[in-house]
Amino acid sequence: MLTRVGVCVMLMAVAVGAKAQETALAIFAGGCFWCMEKPFDEVDGVSKTVSGYIGGQRANPTYEQVSAGVTGHAEAVQITYDPAKVNYEALLAIFWRNIDPLDAKGQFCDKGSQYRSAIFYRNEQELALAQQTKAQVSKTLGAPVATTLEAATEFYPAEDYHQDYYLRNPLRYKYYRHGCGRDKRLEALWGEGR
Repeated sequence: MLTRVGVCVMLMAVAVGAKAQETALAIFAGGCFWCMEKPFDEVDGVSKTVSGYIGGQRANPTYEQVSAGVTGHAEAVQITYDPAKVNYEALLAIFWRNIDPLDAKGQFCDKGSQYRSAIFYRNEQELALAQQTKAQVSKTLGAPVATTLEAATEFYPAEDYHQDYYLRNPLRYKYYRHGCGRDKRLEALWGEGR
């Protein structure tokens, strides 16, 4: 027989379980992680973006190690979102429109595997959606897509000075995007206003 305390504990456990299900994670690599935070931060239902490293062999890599291309990691962004407000497929659409999926050597002016475009899927459903949208992108662009689909490994947050870079250093961020040719190439691929 349940006591009042037992019922309260059960209700609290259910509430905590429900709360834990309110958010999900998505991890995408699209070249410089500074440029990948902003488009996701603007989405209703996204509560947090974190720049970091994934897909390599070294534990707790530093920016210097990753950018030197010696760890196998890619610069990536981890997105925390509410699936009741935005679904994974919508996040994939945003991802594709913010990368050059045809470049197998990196992204824009940044070259090397550390700047590869990749979808780090966390389960079979994410993999299936990634495969489906990759095929659609290839058909739309009329060319093979170089973006890889990789099983998510441990995600390591980047150093604090990389987080929210576009907000804390808006002029440098805009200069970097322009100088790297990111916006010009995205417009050529996806059209104005993407």
